[in-house]
Amino acid sequence: MNYNPQFYRLCIVSRKLFAKNDLYRIVKVNNTIYFDKNQNIKGRGAYIQKNLSIIQEAQKRHSLSKALRMDVDDSIYLELIQALSKERR
Repeated sequence: MNYNPQFYRLCIVSRKLFAKNDLYRIVKVNNTIYFDKNQNIKGRGAYIQKNLSIIQEAQKRHSLSKALRMDVDDSIYLELIQALSKERR
């Protein structure tokens, strides 16, 4: 795989590189956490693979809280799971 940082990001759970469109982005802006569906909000971002078991592992390990350096509500994880189920249809 040719690595081009413009197109690839690291999943905070699996620690593997994926194309940006294979990941969900969660962003912290002014101490507020958002699910960045279009991956265009400016701010500190964290990426999670579009995989149910990875999202559940992130929730269990509080991976987003660690990556974004603040508490992340479980509602963000629910948004990710809902987005995943919509994509799978």
